[in-house]
Amino acid sequence: MAQLTGTLAELGEFGLIDAISSLFSPREQVLLGPGDDTAVVRFGDPVLVSTDLFVEGRHFRRDWGAAMDVGHRAAAAAMADVAAMGGRATALVVGLAAPGSLPAQWAYDLAIGMTEEAAALDASVVGGDVTAADQVVIAVTVLGRSDHPPVTRRGAHVGDVVAVAGRLGWASAGLAVLQRGFRSPRAVVDAYRRPLPPYDSGPQAAAASATAMIDVSDGLLADLGHIARASAVAIDVRSVDFTVAEPLAAVGAALGVDPLSFCLTGGDDHALVATFPARVGLPEHWTAIGSVAAGSGVTVDGADYEGHVGHEHFR
Repeated sequence: MAQLTGTLAELGEFGLIDAISSLFSPREQVLLGPGDDTAVVRFGDPVLVSTDLFVEGRHFRRDWGAAMDVGHRAAAAAMADVAAMGGRATALVVGLAAPGSLPAQWAYDLAIGMTEEAAALDASVVGGDVTAADQVVIAVTVLGRSDHPPVTRRGAHVGDVVAVAGRLGWASAGLAVLQRGFRSPRAVVDAYRRPLPPYDSGPQAAAASATAMIDVSDGLLADLGHIARASAVAIDVRSVDFTVAEPLAAVGAALGVDPLSFCLTGGDDHALVATFPARVGLPEHWTAIGSVAAGSGVTVDGADYEGHVGHEHFR
């Protein structure tokens, strides 16, 4: 891997593109990679498409993690959206806006992190764009495919089981630690820097007749609220079904907060939460945490949750 010197202004737009394009080894499905007006990617039907934006100071801070960490986070968040539809990511297109004073190596390491995360699914970064801006902004568009009809937010039915796959609360606890100027427990800080979305669990859920699904990016209760509204149902979460890991308990004790709140309201782990017919056995690595009933809204143990339920933009 190359070591870049100087800033983006010194390296130039096309120098940066040339440097990072060498990282993006095309996979079998990529017919034409970076270097032309568009990439050409072979897809089956349907094609899943999603875009995520990451703005410095709002979604990440350079002093909280290395550029490779930011790359992993950005790619993971985008690819988890495809998993939440029951699919697998195939290709990513990345836009980078940054000040000319940004070290060129930072941008290069960002691309390395994205490439490494994409490789976990045998996906490829197939192109994108770079431009000058007053702050770092990263836009990731992901394309994917599915062997099953996409699982949307609109299909939950009364009587369904609510289940989750992946970690909950770890990244939220890590963010709480970082916001207070600390770097430990290391396990939760690392979870914030590099989430571990359960990519395989999305297709497994689709194959197991999941009726609705979403990735937990803004908070479990907030994201379940999207399913409840789209499906016109009520969802109740059972607190007894959550296991609070020791690092989360330690952060909760240190900060004087209930560690369960990290699991219920924290995002950025990109776990998956889905609803399944009660007659269907849950796939491996899925854990039941609640149920679907007639009505509206999301409750915890039959009562409204007191406090903020998750992240909301523009607030």
